[in-house]
Amino acid sequence: MRIEDSGLVIPLRPDVTTVGRGRGVDVHLDDPSVSRLHAEIVRRGPYVYVVDMGLSRNGTRVNGRPIARRVLEDGDVVSFGTARCRLGGIPREEVDPDVELRRAVAPELTRREVDVLTSLCRPALSDEAFVAPATARDIAGDLVVTEAAVKQHLLRLYQKFRIPEGPNRRTRLANEVIAMGLVRPLPPVHVPQQGRPLDGQPAGGVRRPAPPGAAGHGPGRVPGPRPTTTAGRRAS
Repeated sequence: MRIEDSGLVIPLRPDVTTVGRGRGVDVHLDDPSVSRLHAEIVRRGPYVYVVDMGLSRNGTRVNGRPIARRVLEDGDVVSFGTARCRLGGIPREEVDPDVELRRAVAPELTRREVDVLTSLCRPALSDEAFVAPATARDIAGDLVVTEAAVKQHLLRLYQKFRIPEGPNRRTRLANEVIAMGLVRPLPPVHVPQQGRPLDGQPAGGVRRPAPPGAAGHGPGRVPGPRPTTTAGRRAS
């Protein structure tokens, strides 16, 4: 593993390599965005995967995507906070191109569950880095519902997507939903600016008409009734 900032190359341990800012880790990253025990890189035979410990403040990303656990490939860039490391020397596994991988089938979702998932994943789909998924309180405020209702929806969604109990459960659910392509980034909302008031018209409102009987024929006068003919009809 090569640390991008310094160029230092550190070999991985045969089993588990700990990464963080603490003194007892195997790979020490002197970066304030890195937690003391930030993540683990695990080797299992020819495979290497990274595990976020769930206690890091700024999370772990692989090639820009937030992860909780992810199998790594040769050349992947793993970001611990803002510290970037590139993995190399991982053997490539030849996959038969004629064998098509079966994609996971998304469970049936209600409209409200889709709203909850969209609100949950919105921070992770933004352009900002190291943003955790929305909390239950954030989702409740976004959807104008109670926090208890959001938690009930999340419990059902954990079951539907088979997210086991444990730390970082919301992050694992968000990763699964994003990987399935069930949510997309929303286009930015452009708020139109208020136009300038017309000449002679006060800003912030419409000019009120002058009281009846005011002199002049200006725009502030309220016209009186039209004259009538002898037949009782108004003159045209």
